[in-house]
Amino acid sequence: MTALTLTLIGRDRPGLVRSLAARGGDARGNWLESRMARLAGQFAGILLIELPEAEVERLVADLKLLEAEGLQAIVERGVGEERTAPQQTLTLELVGHDHPGIVRDITQALAGRRVNIEELTTRVVSASFSGERMFEAEARLRVPADVALPELREALEQLANELMVDLRLDPVVS
Repeated sequence: MTALTLTLIGRDRPGLVRSLAARGGDARGNWLESRMARLAGQFAGILLIELPEAEVERLVADLKLLEAEGLQAIVERGVGEERTAPQQTLTLELVGHDHPGIVRDITQALAGRRVNIEELTTRVVSASFSGERMFEAEARLRVPADVALPELREALEQLANELMVDLRLDPVVS
């Protein structure tokens, strides 16, 4: 079996995911993981599919046909997970008044401490009473075991104060 990671983008429309699933199924593929969303009228997604090696070229050709329907697909062969040093998994939640630079500053602080962002979801919503724009973010983080969590927490809380956002950092319980 061969693992393929698909990156997809195109004009959103009903039946798009069904079309992807049908092509994967026709190639005897197993849909393993995906993240898909509609952003500004565009469909954007990533998909991990596993299929027999003999079906890979067929699926790639079928996906190429979707370009005529406005969907672009980039296909990458999986290389497998690298064995890494022990790590801790944390969740980060952030909320505050929306303004430019929040994601830049938080990700810079994390990268500077070798923290990997495995998942990140952000959105801007209206505050319930005032209607002001509020920025919300949720992230799943992988922190090297040699990074001291109290120091990471302190640095992020200090940055949150500067950005005027509320931040919560919790270990993931398996």
